[in-house]
Amino acid sequence: MATLARFETPERLLARARGADPVPTGVAAANSALALESAKRAQEEGLIEPVLVGDEAVIRKLAAGMDWALEGVRIVHKADETDAARTAVDLARRGEVKALMKGHVHTDVLMMAALDRNNGLRTGRRFTHAFHMSVPNSGREMIISDAAINIAPDIDTKRDIIRNSVDLARMLGAVRPQVALLSCTEEVTNRVQSSMDAALLTEWWSGEGYGSANVFGPLALDLALSEEAARVKGMENPVAGHADVLVVPNIETGNALFKMMVHFMNATAAGVVLGASVPIVLTSRADPPEARIAAAAIASLMAGGAKAPPVPCAALRAGPEKVAR
Repeated sequence: MATLARFETPERLLARARGADPVPTGVAAANSALALESAKRAQEEGLIEPVLVGDEAVIRKLAAGMDWALEGVRIVHKADETDAARTAVDLARRGEVKALMKGHVHTDVLMMAALDRNNGLRTGRRFTHAFHMSVPNSGREMIISDAAINIAPDIDTKRDIIRNSVDLARMLGAVRPQVALLSCTEEVTNRVQSSMDAALLTEWWSGEGYGSANVFGPLALDLALSEEAARVKGMENPVAGHADVLVVPNIETGNALFKMMVHFMNATAAGVVLGASVPIVLTSRADPPEARIAAAAIASLMAGGAKAPPVPCAALRAGPEKVAR
């Protein structure tokens, strides 16, 4: 049975984000109650300075219904969702906002605007998605990528998924992130493509001389997260049992994994698009407010260039009680 317990926004995340100035954030198609509630809550937490792009009449009517005076809040009138997405992206491209938040707009419409070769937010890296996962009362945090954008990533896409995820983990405080390349097996076999991809990516990361993280695979989920499973199976690698980042082989795996954590472990899943010139918060109608605030906090930290205080990489995985040992 799925848990009915309350969700929580990680206080560690909020505390760091509140220490920086609010980040100008464009809300694409802000003319919905969910979009405005998200923007209002993030503003109240001191995370963002919202710029609302959308149908102005609808925005003002909805804001009045939630007692939001919109004093000092910039509104850019765009009634059509495609125009709103393109305008929000243009604001980011011109540096008028430092982050974007999805409002009442289809994800593919917003991503198409951001990926436009002439007027988008490309940086040379592929756009990838990451969920920052946190479990209430455990201090447990990890990153799952990619569960929302890249359906069946090839080797080159997985390289950028790893690079982007490592950058995010380090920004969140991991000194040397432990990155597990997931498969259904720890054996390399040509019958399982994800195992072969993982072996190639492990060799690539090692051969390129990257020192910012440990990347290893293939690893089944138990070997990635459980020290005991790694001990019993004789898996000796720094990543085994200590993963901060789980790189999934395809979108189905990532989607099922993060939703299992949300509905059975009450985890808060904060989703952010990486690889663009500004962070992009992707919200869903099913997201609780805590997840939307957590995602805004991460985007605000990324956009503000804030540096998290260095902590052992195990902190992302197991929290302060793990670090203390």
